[in-house]
Amino acid sequence: MKENLFMRAEDDLDFMPIIPLNETDNENLNDIEIPKELPVLPLRNTVLFPGVVLPITVGRDKSIKAVNDAYKADRLIGVLAQKDSTIEDPTVTDLEDVGTVARIIKLIKMPDGGTTVILQGKRRFKVGAVTAEDPYFKAQVVLLQEEEAPKEQDFEAYVSNIKDLASQIIQLSPNIPSEASIILKNIENPSFLIHFISSNLNTELHEKQQLLEIHHIKSRADLLMQLLQRELQFAELKNKLTNRTKTELDKQQREYFLQQQLKSIKDELGGDTNEREVKEMQKKAENKKWPAQARDLFRKGIERLERMHPSTPDYSVVYNHLDLMLELPWEDYTEDSYDLKKAKRILDHDHYGMDKVKERILEYLAVLKLKGDMKSPILCFVGPPGIGKTSLGRSIASAIGRKYVRISLGGLHDESEIRGHRKTYIGAMPGRILQSLRKIKSSNPVMILDEIDKTGSDFRGDPSSALLEVLDPEQNHTFYDNYLELEYDLSKVLFVATANDINAIPHALRDRLEIIDLSGYAVEEKVEIARRHLVPKQKEAHGLKPLNFKIADKVLEKVIQDYTRESGVRELDRQLASIMRYQAKEYAIKGRLKAQLTQADIEKVLGKSRYSNDIYKVANMPGVAVGLAWTPVGGDILFIETSLSDGKGDLKLTGNLGNVMKESAATALTYLQSNARKYDIDPEAFNKKTIHIHVPEGAVPKDGPSAGVTMMTAISSALTGRRVKPYLAMTGEITLRGQVLPVGGIKEKILAARRAGLKEIILCWQNEKDVQEIDSSFIKGLKFNFVKTMQQVLELALV
Repeated sequence: MKENLFMRAEDDLDFMPIIPLNETDNENLNDIEIPKELPVLPLRNTVLFPGVVLPITVGRDKSIKAVNDAYKADRLIGVLAQKDSTIEDPTVTDLEDVGTVARIIKLIKMPDGGTTVILQGKRRFKVGAVTAEDPYFKAQVVLLQEEEAPKEQDFEAYVSNIKDLASQIIQLSPNIPSEASIILKNIENPSFLIHFISSNLNTELHEKQQLLEIHHIKSRADLLMQLLQRELQFAELKNKLTNRTKTELDKQQREYFLQQQLKSIKDELGGDTNEREVKEMQKKAENKKWPAQARDLFRKGIERLERMHPSTPDYSVVYNHLDLMLELPWEDYTEDSYDLKKAKRILDHDHYGMDKVKERILEYLAVLKLKGDMKSPILCFVGPPGIGKTSLGRSIASAIGRKYVRISLGGLHDESEIRGHRKTYIGAMPGRILQSLRKIKSSNPVMILDEIDKTGSDFRGDPSSALLEVLDPEQNHTFYDNYLELEYDLSKVLFVATANDINAIPHALRDRLEIIDLSGYAVEEKVEIARRHLVPKQKEAHGLKPLNFKIADKVLEKVIQDYTRESGVRELDRQLASIMRYQAKEYAIKGRLKAQLTQADIEKVLGKSRYSNDIYKVANMPGVAVGLAWTPVGGDILFIETSLSDGKGDLKLTGNLGNVMKESAATALTYLQSNARKYDIDPEAFNKKTIHIHVPEGAVPKDGPSAGVTMMTAISSALTGRRVKPYLAMTGEITLRGQVLPVGGIKEKILAARRAGLKEIILCWQNEKDVQEIDSSFIKGLKFNFVKTMQQVLELALV
């Protein structure tokens, strides 16, 4: 009942049926002669009562013909209400049985072709039988007698109460003119009063029809009073909301009222605009594979969304949150390919070398094939730039048949980029992890976390700390995103992190990673990579694919050695691009190309050699030694120069050296000072000479213990006057006891020595195992001297 009360059209309040100026017309209704058969006019959305004058717009062809024929005859017509106002072309069964005989007071032709008739209700009737349906309805009518108003005192009280209730409603309703109250008070006929108020009542059609059908006037008055009481309660409630009185309504009641009013307005406008969106969401959710917890949260969100208006600020927040829940893959997984031979073939085709990584991926696949399920490892590829760490991740995805997604962490300094923002913030979004899963529609992709060593931290949070949860196999099955506000299972994701410098990764995060070191490429590997991948790629990029010309391995080797100094192949790729541009220009001008590029052609295109190995091959003056260094971009060659001058035995260090490197120089000097006679050094030289050690390229910061043996050799060479053997390089940490300790980055250092054209290397004996891991073909022609003491170093190095 309450629902029907609120479903009303406000426009109805603006209209009040015309009252007959002579109220005695209502008293003489029984004296009118009414034929037994009348044309019938179906009415939508209203009921005509006896005595009430009502303007009606007639639009149906049948109805227009019925009105015209009745107007030409005796102007009498039977008016029946439709049971369902939405039916455009009603049949006999769609009409009520009881209606009102009406007189057509006026017939007005409208400019738009429609017809407006002013009807006055005369007598109630009941349909005896329908005699015709075409061209319009005709029916035999059985007139219903009007009961005389009883003279009882309690009935007068009914009438008085009805007038009071109607007056109160008029006062509370701003859309009804106050003059209506005066009109009501001046109506003396109780029957007409009941009919008049019933006609104006904002209530459901079937309730008005019920009022018309009741024969006993007292029962009719009783029902009308109940309906007026309900209408008064609604008017009072609405008045409170409109005037914003201090007494606030109960929150649920207020929301219910507003929602029902909103629903009514939407129905009038032709339906709810957001209902379709909500239904589409519910339909998607039916077929969604997700955990029960997610399903319950979605159901609550949908229920909340249905109660909200699209214009409210929270609507878009709730809608976007539900949309994310629907678009996340949850329990959608791609099927892994367990063909290990095929996987190995793909990995070998895409990347030359990198055997350690390939073996690790194949091991993971083998376990997955046997067990059927396992937590994905968290791999971290550490190595210099340009060696293919990121592209290796794509190859892994291709090999095991998974989707691939890459997240760049370089420069990331906001924790919310990983965990997401609270959805209540303006512009809030889920974290990058969930955004990536949403994009690729799979919960078990290969996810590359690129440049994990380059995340920053400031007042907005520490992303590397947020990654602890993501990259911990014991925790990431319940990864919590602040925007989603729900746990998400990341345990099936194969995370592959990449980094250049492992020391820049926080210890707690490093502890969760399975570190795989990727060294730089040897010249032979670079030649193979260029021949297999880089040259075909650049030929295609420059439109030279159809043209048949070759670049010999010797030519590629010249480009690598004379024009690049890197561990990876990015600079090599750029040099090859320069060669291809030259070839494209030649072909465009001459229309043909040489069958094979020569070394002379390379010099013509790229100019004179940028790097030369001659500097390492000449015999240096005493006091100069060549060391090997590791950098984040690969191995490098380091000159260490020592000079003696008159002084007081001071030690000067220049070349932008770090604390560890300065301490290595001090250790070397102390060792030589304590063993001066053993190495034919004048002990007085340490008191009378100032020893100056300089490491060239002063703008580049340098640090680490691995230059210890090189510094000790350079100082010894300067003090004894003996030159250091040419073609020789060395690396190792020293102690005051004269021992040589192992250092890291051996492969990168050896490859740097090979690139520089050096022939002999001195290493700690404990680094021999690192040398054995390098492909023998890459170190062919290099002689290794493995030492335990500093005495052995000096015996090998000084001539």
